Amino acid sequence: MSHHDVYAIGNALVDTEYEVTDAQLQAAGVAKRHMTLIDAPRRAELLKHVHGCRSHRTGGGSAGNTIVALAQLGGKGFYSCRVADDELGEFYTQDLVAHGVATNLTHTKAPEGQTGVCLVMVTPDAERSMSTFLGATAELDASALHPHDIAKSKVYYMEGYLAASPTGLDAAIRGRALAAQAGVKLATTLSDMSMINFCRAGLDAMVGNASTGVLDYLFCNEEEAQVWCGTTDLSAMCQQLSQQARVVCLTRSAKGSIVIEGEQRTEVAATRVKAVDTNGAGDMYAGAFLYAVTRGHSTAQAAWLANQCAGKVVSQVGNRLSQSDMDQLKVDFAQHLNA
Repeated sequence: MSHHDVYAIGNALVDTEYEVTDAQLQAAGVAKRHMTLIDAPRRAELLKHVHGCRSHRTGGGSAGNTIVALAQLGGKGFYSCRVADDELGEFYTQDLVAHGVATNLTHTKAPEGQTGVCLVMVTPDAERSMSTFLGATAELDASALHPHDIAKSKVYYMEGYLAASPTGLDAAIRGRALAAQAGVKLATTLSDMSMINFCRAGLDAMVGNASTGVLDYLFCNEEEAQVWCGTTDLSAMCQQLSQQARVVCLTRSAKGSIVIEGEQRTEVAATRVKAVDTNGAGDMYAGAFLYAVTRGHSTAQAAWLANQCAGKVVSQVGNRLSQSDMDQLKVDFAQHLNA
């Protein structure tokens, strides 16, 4: 029997979102739609630019969002990450615990330092531009792994952003090997165009090959896929991506998503919403999809739920949904399955 549906590893970041104009984004010198790693002085500079803007603080980090979404839907998740012994670290740990996510953070004493943060600027067109100060999570390493829990999980999920951290990448790859040895399914996400452009070798190691084990699930959006494949031709992208994993979920915003399984392509329509904030959409999609497939649902059914959840999160400000929203989405899913 599996203890967890999904065991994930990723960066522990506290997200603070700010609603800004495009002019403010330009004035701050932030690359639109991208994730940019920053240091402490740059963070202090950016905080001056957003002073007085409406803000919203939540637990974050890509894989963190995914594992929380899975837990809110009723799945069992474990999250390996690293925080510091500060107020933000306590906030992050308690957020995971409150959502019912098991974590290494409750088994170890956090080190001194500063917990990682992500400053998210959201423009009126709903695009999110992220400036990430890794803080303590820059030193995430293999000590955060729980081999027993990995072996007792259905899916091992790696956050693509770890490709930027030598120790974090090493931990993700070590966990990958343990999972493959135990017959646990493997999953990852390409995360962001900047990861593909600057950390391709690390992502290649996460994706793996015949000798290290082929991925079972790969998640990416259309823009990331274009950069990864070096083409904007959808058919060519699907063909190339089909070689990377047994199941590839290619998300296309308002166009829904395409589930690629070998030569088979299944297009799943999106729900119609007015996008307000795209932060966390891909994370939410992955969490909902993995929840559904680990419950025995088909990939098409899982993509339907994932589209619904992602659509709901982009229609509000913030990277997480309320429990009541998630409960309603489960009701909608049940009705969809019975239709």
